[in-house]
Amino acid sequence: MNILMTLESSFPPDKRVENEIDTLLENSFNVNILCTGKKGSLRKDTYKTASIHRIFPCFIIRKSSVAALRIPIYFVYWKLKLRQLIKKHSFDIIHIHDLPLIKPVVQLKKKFNFKIVLDLHENWPGLLNNSPFTKTLAGRLFCSISQWERYEKKYAVRADRIIVVVEEARERIIKLPVPEQKISIVSNTPNILEFNSINTDHDKPAGKKIFIYEGGITYHRGIQYVLKAFSLIESPGMKAEFWIIGKGSYLKNLKKLSNELHLDQIVKFFGWQPQDKVFEMIYKADIALIPHIKSTHTDTTVPHKLFHYMYAGLPVLASNCNPVERIIKETSSGTIYRYNDIKELAGIIQQVLSDEAFIQAPQGRKWVSRKYNWAREKEQLTGIYRHL
Repeated sequence: MNILMTLESSFPPDKRVENEIDTLLENSFNVNILCTGKKGSLRKDTYKTASIHRIFPCFIIRKSSVAALRIPIYFVYWKLKLRQLIKKHSFDIIHIHDLPLIKPVVQLKKKFNFKIVLDLHENWPGLLNNSPFTKTLAGRLFCSISQWERYEKKYAVRADRIIVVVEEARERIIKLPVPEQKISIVSNTPNILEFNSINTDHDKPAGKKIFIYEGGITYHRGIQYVLKAFSLIESPGMKAEFWIIGKGSYLKNLKKLSNELHLDQIVKFFGWQPQDKVFEMIYKADIALIPHIKSTHTDTTVPHKLFHYMYAGLPVLASNCNPVERIIKETSSGTIYRYNDIKELAGIIQQVLSDEAFIQAPQGRKWVSRKYNWAREKEQLTGIYRHL
């Protein structure tokens, strides 16, 4: 079976996509990837035995993606590139990563007769609604959230199968409405074989509790609330450090806020780090944080890092986003607080610093080993493709 995966971003890396491709290759599927490229990357490349075809949209086309429903140049560009590649190959299935490209793929299906798998990593309208750009005058002019919601309702049902990452997302898609039998959950769980290859024999920093956050640095990740909570604690620099690993549009704001709150002794910004280095730092930490702002987006998705933290045996201190709260309570792997309640969060941090036994997660690794791992998810993915 010949499969084409479409990504609007560059590839690699993308851990979810890599896990899916690895699974398909293991099951003797032929995989091609159409994605964008960064400056200096090859137009033709490979990932293991999968073929990568990179395209290089100009700045205007790339930036027009959120405005595609009002200025369709983005769709026209992708439809042209998809058509060129489809004509050279006979694809049985096109696997679309995230919502935007469903329209040009549906239009091409009429002529080229393939099946469509729509892989919804995110609640796309909810993600756009969280974007700072959509709150600006230009954003409101060029990007209508309600229009994207109508787009999702119109085109999601036209996919042959839909993949979501968590039960709450499945419930949301059913309400569009999409028939339940079309929807499968393939979650953002880790390949634990990769963790087992990481060197975990590292001494933890002595004398302080290490709090850690790894991932994207944007406003809706809620890290600013953590900084404000630390500022309410008396002499926290004697007892704690907060490690922030990652990059993103809100990084400068966080550095400025850290300085204003006199937290430079506590907060350490490490920037982007390779995945093996991130894993090593997680194993050095004591408490992991998922402080995301609660929204329609974060209530219907789940981050990879939750399972990374759990497998490393770290207790997780997380805001009350529905999927994360459900899993943490199910697995007894941490503590939940109201996402915007700085005093509640500060109180929990204070208790962590004064009581060794306050927050523990002895069961996290067991739950990931038995349930929340890619070895289970890949059976779902393989089943979808065998059915198609």
